[in-house]
Amino acid sequence: MQLGIRLHDTKALPFEERIADVHELGFACGHLALGKVIKEFPTTDEALTPGLAMYIKNVFARNQVDIAVLGCYLNLANPNPQQLEKIMNRYKAHIRFASWLGCGVVGTETGAPNETYTYVPECHGEEALQTFITNLRPIVKYAEQMGVVVAIEPVWKHIVCNPKRARRVLDEIASPNLQIILDPVNLLDICNYQEQEAIVEEAIAVLGPDVAMVHLKDYMPADGKLEAMGCGLGMMKYEAVLKFIKERKPYIHVTLENTKPENNQQVKDYILELYQRV
Repeated sequence: MQLGIRLHDTKALPFEERIADVHELGFACGHLALGKVIKEFPTTDEALTPGLAMYIKNVFARNQVDIAVLGCYLNLANPNPQQLEKIMNRYKAHIRFASWLGCGVVGTETGAPNETYTYVPECHGEEALQTFITNLRPIVKYAEQMGVVVAIEPVWKHIVCNPKRARRVLDEIASPNLQIILDPVNLLDICNYQEQEAIVEEAIAVLGPDVAMVHLKDYMPADGKLEAMGCGLGMMKYEAVLKFIKERKPYIHVTLENTKPENNQQVKDYILELYQRV
């Protein structure tokens, strides 16, 4: 695997210095959320020109760091038509930008049927799923036109909350430009984390062929919910997902999440050592 990091979890430095630091830390790739990483210049839709893409691409290439994911984590099930139009335009701007950047995928989670992007029981209903599929379809069509892959990330608290619902989305849209970001911890919640091994095995069985990249983090139950943290600091068991990566996904991009600048080397070493043993 090519192990990387969510870039906004690294030391807050000017953009070029931050990417150089990521290379010095020994990471091969990064998850880039433009507004969270770049503060020196705007990253609005109109700012995302071919020139800016080539500048950013060159900074990463100079430091031998791939852009594994261009993050666009906005709510495609927003019921407000004006807000939804802005969100759709933002996705399209990211897809165009990704085509010039040459990054791995444009990554997104799967929303909630409200303007606040918060969990409600309706997230897991059929109506919310159909709304998400309806709104995702033109985004994937645009990605096809631009030669870009959009990858959705199933999350228990969102509309696509489990592997079976993710499979339905893939099958109904039926596009090679729609794939999966597998984040095992995001499939867990306080109500099901004790079944983590069965849930991860199901995700690999149901979604494995369409997994384009992997996120890795850890969790601990606290105050009636799961608290996310860096790998090796909680209760997550990684053997199944690391075995899946080693046996079926050569050189796949894998990014660490919820690390801190003071522990990202500890987390990196923990995962790499575990990977060698599986």
